Amino acid sequence: MNSVAETNLSKELVSAKSRVYRFSVVIEKDKDGYFAFAPELQGCYTQGDTYEEALENIKDAIHLHVEDLLDSGEGVPQPESISLTSLEVAV
Repeated sequence: MNSVAETNLSKELVSAKSRVYRFSVVIEKDKDGYFAFAPELQGCYTQGDTYEEALENIKDAIHLHVEDLLDSGEGVPQPESISLTSLEVAV
C-alpha cells in the first residue's frame, strides 16, 4: 500500500470510531496574552501568547476534558442554546 492510501485508511479508521462534538469557545485578550475557555465544560480553560496559540491550546484542553468525561462514564454536555451579548453598566 502506498503512503497516500495508508494515510486515507488511517483517517477512515479514526473517523469510524471518533465522534465530533461542537463547543463554544471564548477568547479574551488581556495584558499578558490571550485567555480561552469553553463555557459548556466547567473548568476547561487555557491561555496563549497569541490568539492562534490560545485557540490551539483550547482545542487540546477540550479534547482532554472530553476524553476524561467519556473515560469516567459521564455524559458530554451539549448546549441547547448559546447567547452572546454585551451590556453597558453605569456605575
